[in-house]
Amino acid sequence: MKHHVSCSWLCLVALSLPVIAADPLEEILVTADFRDTDLMETGASISVLGEPLIFARGAQHLEEILGTAPNVNFASGSSRARYFQIRGVGDRSQFQEPLNASVGVLLDGVDFSGIGSLGTTFDVDQVEILRGPQGTLHGANALAGLISISSNAPTDEPHYYLEATGGNYGAYGLGGVSSGPITEDVLYRIALQQFNSDGYQDNDFTGDSDTADRDEFTGRARLRWLANDRHTLDLGITFIDMDNGYDAFSLDNTRTTLSDQPGKDIQESLAGSLATSSDFTVGSLQTRFSVAHTDVTYAYDEDWTFVGFHPDAYSSYDQYERKRDSLSAELRFLSNARSRLFNERSDWVVGLYHLSNEEDLDRTYTFAPFFQSENDTDTYAVFGQIDTALTDVLTLITGLRWEKRDTDYSDNNRVDFSPDDDMWGGRIALEYQWNDATLMYGSVSRGYRAQGVNGGILANIQATVDPAVVIELESVSTFDEETLINYELGLKSRLLDNRLQARIALFYMDRDDQQVRGSLLIPQEGGATTFIDYTSNAAEGENYGAEIEVDWRAADQLMLWANIGLLETEFDEYVNVFQEDLSGREQAQAPRYQYSVGGRYDLPMDLFLRLEVEGRDSFYFSDRHNEKSDAYDLLSASLGWEHEAWRVVLWGRNLTDEDYYVRGFGSFANDPRNGYIVEPYYQFGEPRVYGLTAAYTF
Repeated sequence: MKHHVSCSWLCLVALSLPVIAADPLEEILVTADFRDTDLMETGASISVLGEPLIFARGAQHLEEILGTAPNVNFASGSSRARYFQIRGVGDRSQFQEPLNASVGVLLDGVDFSGIGSLGTTFDVDQVEILRGPQGTLHGANALAGLISISSNAPTDEPHYYLEATGGNYGAYGLGGVSSGPITEDVLYRIALQQFNSDGYQDNDFTGDSDTADRDEFTGRARLRWLANDRHTLDLGITFIDMDNGYDAFSLDNTRTTLSDQPGKDIQESLAGSLATSSDFTVGSLQTRFSVAHTDVTYAYDEDWTFVGFHPDAYSSYDQYERKRDSLSAELRFLSNARSRLFNERSDWVVGLYHLSNEEDLDRTYTFAPFFQSENDTDTYAVFGQIDTALTDVLTLITGLRWEKRDTDYSDNNRVDFSPDDDMWGGRIALEYQWNDATLMYGSVSRGYRAQGVNGGILANIQATVDPAVVIELESVSTFDEETLINYELGLKSRLLDNRLQARIALFYMDRDDQQVRGSLLIPQEGGATTFIDYTSNAAEGENYGAEIEVDWRAADQLMLWANIGLLETEFDEYVNVFQEDLSGREQAQAPRYQYSVGGRYDLPMDLFLRLEVEGRDSFYFSDRHNEKSDAYDLLSASLGWEHEAWRVVLWGRNLTDEDYYVRGFGSFANDPRNGYIVEPYYQFGEPRVYGLTAAYTF
């Protein structure tokens, strides 16, 4: 018999609320873990962003919905969000050096960590954000957490869907879906969409308003074979082509640029996956095989102006062309109802994993010789987890992953770096079912991030004119593995007959040998400077805070929600390459608070009104300089009509047209008009955007 506690403090708050008849909240399944589990019954801090949110906001990309999740951030410096941070941990950029990602990104189970620009949202079912190290589940690419994007599955009934959208800044999109049975046992789904926008910059030199344009194609095909009740096979193919411009920075910090060579931010990815699931007497066998090829071209006009702009001006263009080929295989063996251990009180999973990544880079830069590098990694892992019901209300979860990574890096500067890493991570958690509606949990988890090399350092040594910089560059040629231990306490409760759900998590993250992204300024002839991106290690760091998520169906016509993230971060015993002591300073991309509050009200005649405000505190853009973003608040709204097969929504984001920044350089000299003094420069976030989206299902 389960032990019941009469009421928690959440119950006391709920009892003070007016009792209004309304339907209970729907169950939300988390699918990124080893087993599909109800969000309210998972002892971890997880946010699930679903298709209704995507449609109501007119969102075309992951970056346009991430602000609703607490303690999740992204750094720009690109046409679309590519680098993500969870609880203040994550990458901010990639230039010449190889990248070991801190936040894993999965698209239908295929690993795209470090190249998250392909996070388009057409025909996406939900986005799951798992906070904290996923050392057992995912390994080295998930030191801070995991973002899993899941598209809609094939349907067993014929389903056809058309969607069209149009908005300001020349935005338009058209997409379609066809899904249903081919035979009684074979189902399919095909989704295609093209989206275009002029972008949010004007270029006075070229006279164009589309040098930061968006030209994005999404194509997905899925096939499901239901061999029988015990065996299924899923085949998926994804093609995403992001052919975007990149013309973001202005010497005057405005949305008007003067570049004579506007940049580009192109990512073309083709991926295929094969997944099987078979149920046997001794357990369930799951396999997944994937292959992916990605071409990325990232380029920008470094001087941000044109030839002849000023007598002391320089002209420079920087371009990075990457090719990445990935091959992965995973085998999981899970217990079922017939194979639990210890008097049927323990569920278990064991598995093997292999990931092969081959990444080639060609860099063409005005102020340095042509650079070429190859970075190949092979990762092998074995993992396991066991969930044991110690009593009717207390469950112990223990998981462990051992990972071996072989790296082979070389470049045309005769740099060779071939370390073999043995890394491990895991999780121990206790879940206490306080009563039928309330779950409490505590956990300790360990994550890791592999060591690496700043191979492009030698090329920049050859280019520099300052001998003192050579010593600084050589001191950061390589960096060590980082580990992170996360301590977490949480509570999840269903109240008011499941019309109100609350999820609360408190966490403390202890980072050892923290990998820190920095850059050095290299003087060039004529007084201009360029920068070198590199990674080094801080001694230690700590990140702690809370996530609070509340969903309340106040009435059948009214839905309210509030999501709040609180975060404190600091370095401990960190002296950077300039011998500056940053001990006690906050880490980059880590706002002290984030929030999203809002509601939806269903009006007569199948209309609805949705209002929400999201915001965040100021934060450092980089660990190298002290420039910070401003705190900001963004208002979004939508007025929609949902009737039978039709959905139409008039939407707007950042309706107050607030200026805010998504990337900043705090100590960059680039303006010849003032003698190249060091000053800050910013990339603007999304301005006021609005549009109309209409969809028809038949």
